[in-house]
Amino acid sequence: MPDTLVLSRDDVAALLDAKSCRAAVEQAFRQHGQGLAVPPGVLGYHAPGGGFHVKVGESRAGRAPFVAVKTNANFPLNPGRGLPTVQGLIQVFDLGTGVPIAVMDSIEITILRTAAATAVAARYLAREGASVLTVIGCGVQGRAHIRALQEVRPIERVQLWDVDGSACARLAAELAGEACPDVTILEDLAAGVRHSDLVVTCTPSTRPILQAAWVAPGSFVAGVGADAEDKHELDPDLLASSKVVADVLDQCVSIGDLHHALAAGVMRREDAHAEIGQIVAGLRPGRTTDAETFVFDSTGMALQDAAACAVVIQRAREKRRGFHLDFSTTNPFTPGGSHEVDHT
Repeated sequence: MPDTLVLSRDDVAALLDAKSCRAAVEQAFRQHGQGLAVPPGVLGYHAPGGGFHVKVGESRAGRAPFVAVKTNANFPLNPGRGLPTVQGLIQVFDLGTGVPIAVMDSIEITILRTAAATAVAARYLAREGASVLTVIGCGVQGRAHIRALQEVRPIERVQLWDVDGSACARLAAELAGEACPDVTILEDLAAGVRHSDLVVTCTPSTRPILQAAWVAPGSFVAGVGADAEDKHELDPDLLASSKVVADVLDQCVSIGDLHHALAAGVMRREDAHAEIGQIVAGLRPGRTTDAETFVFDSTGMALQDAAACAVVIQRAREKRRGFHLDFSTTNPFTPGGSHEVDHT
C-alpha cells in the first residue's frame, strides 16, 4: 500500500493561506451550484458536554479525485481546560482505489474554510461599500472572519461583542497590533448592530443572540455557529424577514438556523432564496438592491474541506512538508515504519 502523508496543524498553517482557501472554497461552491459535485454528507453525534460531527465531500482538483472525511469534536467548555473548543482530523482517500492519501489536523482548515465561506458569501450578498462589521463571538472564528472579510469589503470599523468580556479585550489587543481598522468593544449590542453593514455570529449558543429588530435594512448577516440541531444564534423572525441563502439547504433545514425558523412556523423550506453555490454559479441572483437584507446560514460544507485539502496536499508535495507513514505495517512507528516525505 502506498504511504500516507501525515500533516500536523503547524504544517497545515504553513501551507494554507486565507486568499488561496477562499478561491478554493468559491470554486467548490460553484461546482456544487452547477451540480458537478456529489452532494456532501454529514453525521452528528452528541456526547456529554459536547459532540462530534463527521462530514464527507470529494474533490476533483489536483492529480486525482479524492474523498475527504473530517471528524471534528466540539466541546465548548474546553478553553477552561486549556484545550481548543474544536479538535479533529481529516482523512483523505483516493476516490478510485480507497487508498489513504493523507491524514491531517483539521483545526486550521476548519477555521480558514469557515471564514472563507462567509467572505465568498459577502462578495455576492453584502453591499459594495459595506464598511462597519460587528462580530459576535470573539474566539478563533471571530478573528478569522475579520481578516477574511477585510479582503472582500472596505471595512473601516470592527465592533466586537462576546458574553466573555475578556475575549473581546484579547481580540481587540491582537487586532491593535495589525493593520486593522478602528476596533470598538460594544457595551450595547443592539445599538452596535443597528449601525452595522455586516454582522457575523460565531458562537456555540443554543438560544437566539441576534434579534430581527436590531438589524438594519440592507445588512448582510452570517450565522456561523449553528452546526447542530440544538445550536441557535439568529431570531427566526430575522430569517423570515430576510433573503436566506444556505450553504447546503438540506443541512440548514436539519441543523442550521433555518431549522429553527421552520420549527417556529415563520418560514417554509421553499422560502429560502438560494444556496450560495447557485449564486456563485450565476444560476440565482445575489444582491440586486441596497435595501435587501441577506442572511447566510453557514452550517459548514464538506466540499469546503475537500477543496482546502487539495491546496494543502499539493503544496505539501511541492514544499516537501510533513512525513509519510505506512499504516499497513504491523507497527508503523518502529524504525523504518515512517520516513520523511519522498516526492520522487
